[in-house]
Amino acid sequence: MENQKPPFNRRKFLTNAAKIAGVGAAGFIYMKGCNNEPSEVEPGPGNKHVFLTNPYLVTLESSKAYIRCITNLKAYSWVEYGETEKLTNKEHATTNGLVNANTRIHEIELSDLKPGTTYYYRVASKNIIEFQPYKVVYGETIYSKFYQFKTMDEQVAETSWLILNDIHDVRGSYEHMIGLNKNEPFDYVFLNGDMYDDIENEDQVIELMIKPCAETFAAEKPMIFVRGNHDIRGKYAREMLNYFSFPKGPFFTYRHGPVFVIVLDTGEDKEDAAAVFAGLVDCEAFRKKQATWLETVLQSDEYKNAPYKVVKMHIPTHYTTGGKGELHCRELFTPLFNQYKVDLVISGHTHKWGVYPPNDIHQYPLVIGGGPRTGARTLIKVKANMQQLKLQMLDDSGKQVGEYLIKR
Repeated sequence: MENQKPPFNRRKFLTNAAKIAGVGAAGFIYMKGCNNEPSEVEPGPGNKHVFLTNPYLVTLESSKAYIRCITNLKAYSWVEYGETEKLTNKEHATTNGLVNANTRIHEIELSDLKPGTTYYYRVASKNIIEFQPYKVVYGETIYSKFYQFKTMDEQVAETSWLILNDIHDVRGSYEHMIGLNKNEPFDYVFLNGDMYDDIENEDQVIELMIKPCAETFAAEKPMIFVRGNHDIRGKYAREMLNYFSFPKGPFFTYRHGPVFVIVLDTGEDKEDAAAVFAGLVDCEAFRKKQATWLETVLQSDEYKNAPYKVVKMHIPTHYTTGGKGELHCRELFTPLFNQYKVDLVISGHTHKWGVYPPNDIHQYPLVIGGGPRTGARTLIKVKANMQQLKLQMLDDSGKQVGEYLIKR
């Protein structure tokens, strides 16, 4: 859906970044050099080396976690972690025999983790002042605060998660909407598309989604993201993918407790040939590829044996305005959802919340979250155990505006 975005204040962002560089980001400890370092160590440049956000993480598997951070200077970064606050393990990222370094956007994969286990961690980074073939000069080393997270667990008896959609760059939405959950426990947050409103630059990527998510929940609760049609628009949309972890690709499955989740990337709501895309969109083939993959998933024992089967996708299969991309989603996915009896489909996109029980056309319940304006935003809460799956939808005043219950 089209939406007018609020003006992005680049000057304010740069001013704040300069303030951070001058006094150090709150909560971070700065240390010079690094022990046992064979390369030269020198003080950092005039601008301090800082993290631009808190770390943020993704977990989709019971044995792995993906932790990200963004620095203002090119650096080498790593994660110190463990099952206690002693942080007895250290991990960095490598690619084809080389340690990932001399970059500002960092992702470190932690593997061989235990299911359903709490881990403590902090991120460390040292900027690279000089990078020659036989000489590397490091600057200062910085450390994040200590955080903790819990790995996924297919065998856990109960799971709960939160869903946001269609934020469209509206400032304060993440903090406000997650705050509506109060102190109720949740395992992760799912971002169901159109979190941005046409992506133009890195400042927007960081300041209007990553930073508020990392400060609100994503340093300790996983942030799982699927793109909406607005998230793939704008000159920086292709670079945006560098900032997020998609360990299984842009469409994927995961299992947590009794719920098997299928995530689809529905692409654009317009036809690929629309003049505004200038020949640079190919979502129809992308959706067809997903439909072929989806049928294989729906035939799998992993799907069949799960107590609940939930699909999350930005563009809903029904109750849209009828754009060609929207109708293509209906054509491809509704027959499969009907045939293989998915339990629930959760979407966004229309900016109008709704709960639609099964009928003769879509034989599965369809829930659509609202947004992005005040009064139209929604927080979806899902809790499932072996007896039932319960969905609640709150508006941005905290009032319940929708619910759906599935009993086994």
